Amino acid sequence: MNAGVFRPVVYIASLCGLYLSTAMFIPAMVDLYFGNPDWVNFAISGFSVGGLSLAAGMATRGPMPPFSRRIGFLLVNVLWIVFSLVGTVPLMLSANMSFAKALFESVSAITTTGSTVLVGLDHMPKGILMWRSLLQWLGGIGIVALGLFVLPALRTGGIAFFKMESSDTNDKPFARLTSFTSAFIAVYIVLTVLCAIAFDLFGMTHFDAINHAMTTIPTGGFSTHDASFGFFGENQTLLWAATFFMTVSSLPFSVLIVFIVRGRLDALRDPQIIAFLGYLAAFALAGGIYNRIVNNVDFGSALAHSFFNISSLVSTTGFASQDYTLWGPFMIMLAFMATFIGGCSGSTAGGIKAYRIVIIGNSIQTGLKLLLYPNAIYSVRYGKLKVDEDTLRGVYLFLVTYLGFWALGAILGYDLATSLSASITALANVGPGLGEIVGPAGNFSTMEDPVLYILTFLMLLGRLEVLTVLVVLIPQFWRD
Repeated sequence: MNAGVFRPVVYIASLCGLYLSTAMFIPAMVDLYFGNPDWVNFAISGFSVGGLSLAAGMATRGPMPPFSRRIGFLLVNVLWIVFSLVGTVPLMLSANMSFAKALFESVSAITTTGSTVLVGLDHMPKGILMWRSLLQWLGGIGIVALGLFVLPALRTGGIAFFKMESSDTNDKPFARLTSFTSAFIAVYIVLTVLCAIAFDLFGMTHFDAINHAMTTIPTGGFSTHDASFGFFGENQTLLWAATFFMTVSSLPFSVLIVFIVRGRLDALRDPQIIAFLGYLAAFALAGGIYNRIVNNVDFGSALAHSFFNISSLVSTTGFASQDYTLWGPFMIMLAFMATFIGGCSGSTAGGIKAYRIVIIGNSIQTGLKLLLYPNAIYSVRYGKLKVDEDTLRGVYLFLVTYLGFWALGAILGYDLATSLSASITALANVGPGLGEIVGPAGNFSTMEDPVLYILTFLMLLGRLEVLTVLVVLIPQFWRD
């Protein structure tokens, strides 16, 4: 590959590194406010990373080459790696973590996965808690709002690059990427503020409300307490509020923008929205009724906890109000299935995504019709749109590789339930898995470093929707 390809990639990555280094002074100020000496570590991290990013940016500054898909794919991967590495620096200094654990925690935050290796969150310095939440909030915005909205100004074809980011959707509500980005950030901030206000009104402290809002809207799932939402007890109003915001944040942001900014109700008729809300409601109702019948739980409480935990899993947020695996085997099955499917394309949710499920379902239906009427002409459709062969091939290519990497989780060295659930929760960017070790009542702190590196790779792979990463690993990508 021409060395000239790397210069603009490093330049843009250094700008984004500079942006993230500036964010380190927010937890520094939080620690300073609460009288914690760890503010020095965040300040040192901010100046160090900022200085290195500034030097790299000045060294690689120059005219931008014409945009190409090769540059785009490389830039996506490099940016997520840079973000992840930058995020580890304060964690290693302030939380005294090993590189493997700090990298895992940082990637879990940036990819909005929500798995953690930290214990004792209830007594941890406020700055570390804020940094974890801030990483998830920034990660949830996606590459667009983290710096790639500057691509139009750099004349590197921002709209073409935007199509490669996993937070994209084919339905662009605005022709210009800058217009979309401005509206996106505005909606994202407003949702975060509304969520924080709701959490504060319904029983959280100011600090908890801000942190949980910053990890709810990006469907991230980091909490300031080891027990996650279980810390707040039987506060059903809080559970329903969180369920609402997790669900809204799992919808396509382009649709939300069209609905909020332009007031178009027809935008909500997207087939993936209907499918997503359908299986979320079905799973949650089934779990609530099951918990009521089997465990004789009050029906109102059963529904509140079921909708909260199923919404958390389907949206790939990863909060937990109870150890739902104790409800019974049926709930374990529901939780495992919910971990796979995920939210809508165009949101920060992970998983297979609702639009793929719609397309796969319609392609199976079309195939069955052709078995009955082989001479008939049927086409796979997504709503009123015909799905072309390239899109259909991409959906099945994603599905095969996705399931293949999940199956590799069996090599993690733990019991089958722990290994397979840990790999899918990493790949789907969900957070908790199943079992005593990585279940909703556990975490990843006891896992060995090699396993953490594998799971870290799976989190990045899932966040970038697998193929964006795999394409840079094939030899043809590096040939001129």
